[in-house]
Amino acid sequence: MEMPPGYLGEFEQLVLLAVLRLEDEAYGATIRRLIEDATGREVSIGAIYTTLDRLHAKGFVTTRIGEPTGERGGRRRKIYSLQRAGRQAIAHAYASWARMTRGLEPKLSS
Repeated sequence: MEMPPGYLGEFEQLVLLAVLRLEDEAYGATIRRLIEDATGREVSIGAIYTTLDRLHAKGFVTTRIGEPTGERGGRRRKIYSLQRAGRQAIAHAYASWARMTRGLEPKLSS
């Protein structure tokens, strides 16, 4: 089954939400840590970068190279930012989730 354009899988949604939340601190390790902390789910760094590459190919994120850091031995980080298309895609997914879950809290807490 082919997915519609702009479709986001669950993990893509988590990554986009992390990029949105982290803003200028959105790089592989911080994205991974935020997802693990928020979901309790163990995530490989490879899964993060594979998903970021896919989101970049879809035009949902862009990258820039940050300043060198001492903690990385002077190496630079690749920082991810949400593009307009990515913001629209995650907003659509969020709105869909909100509509589908509206009023379900009593059923979910029993």
